[in-house]
Amino acid sequence: MPGPPLVTGGAGFAGSHLIDHLLEREPVVAAWSHAGGRAAPAGQPGAQWSAVDLLDRDAVRQAVAAVRPSVIYHTGGVAHVGNSWTDPVQPLRVNVLGTHHVIDAVRAAGLTCPVLVTGSALVYRPSSEPIAEDSPLAPADPYGFSKLAQETLAVHAADVPVFVARPFNHAGPRQSDAYVTSSFARQIAEIEAGRREPVLRVGNLEARRDITDVRDTVRAYPLIVARGGPRRPYNVCSGHAYCVRDLLHTLVGMSSIAIRIEIDPARLRPSDIPTLNGSRERIAAETGWQPRIPIDRTLADLLSYWRGRTGTAPGV
Repeated sequence: MPGPPLVTGGAGFAGSHLIDHLLEREPVVAAWSHAGGRAAPAGQPGAQWSAVDLLDRDAVRQAVAAVRPSVIYHTGGVAHVGNSWTDPVQPLRVNVLGTHHVIDAVRAAGLTCPVLVTGSALVYRPSSEPIAEDSPLAPADPYGFSKLAQETLAVHAADVPVFVARPFNHAGPRQSDAYVTSSFARQIAEIEAGRREPVLRVGNLEARRDITDVRDTVRAYPLIVARGGPRRPYNVCSGHAYCVRDLLHTLVGMSSIAIRIEIDPARLRPSDIPTLNGSRERIAAETGWQPRIPIDRTLADLLSYWRGRTGTAPGV
């Protein structure tokens, strides 16, 4: 009898929200975290946690054999684009070899469960036009190369039903402040709490990014498995590119504190794509998925999350 769904990287940003979504209809979800990594979120009583190192083939095999999952949502991996420039080997090792170990473990256990691999929109060649799944592939950074290699390896696993999501930017509560909107929100919350001077330090404000609420993003993953085609990539995106400057002003406008904006050269990336905008025609037509949560609510919930972390009252 098949076991529960399994989420690798369950303590991560998207993984933790995916567990929340799955628990709305599943009594139990198996969840993997990395030993010494981010702590598992509280308030998920149906989550059964295991610490599994994706780079340890035998440990991955043993963990998959123990769970015998009905489906695997592989969200585990290295996700930070900026850090990939200083350490390009790490995302290749974790994202590619870790994915190989997950697929290998499915084979070794004699399972036929579907495996959803969460790729990235950064596998595409930069373009000012909306990007569809058949747009040219040409990553512009080491992280994007690692995700393209991960996806290529996965779709060639002919004996395992592999599904591929290519999420564009997503934002919301629990996101690390290594990402742009979360960095803004954390700084605002800390300014409100008196923990830093009223200066918000930023990088490139002219970039335009297609951003979806993380809670919408993870809703797409089970739909891709249920209604999508194996080895067929699906963009998960809003279809609208927001200017980072506009997102910043929306967040600052949610605070009554007078905040000064300063450019911080350390926050500028070696290669920053001017516009990243996706087409969601395929996923909408084939799975029925549509984003539901407006960007203003995403930003408000993100700021509320950081206010909770800093002990700041809303509306300060």
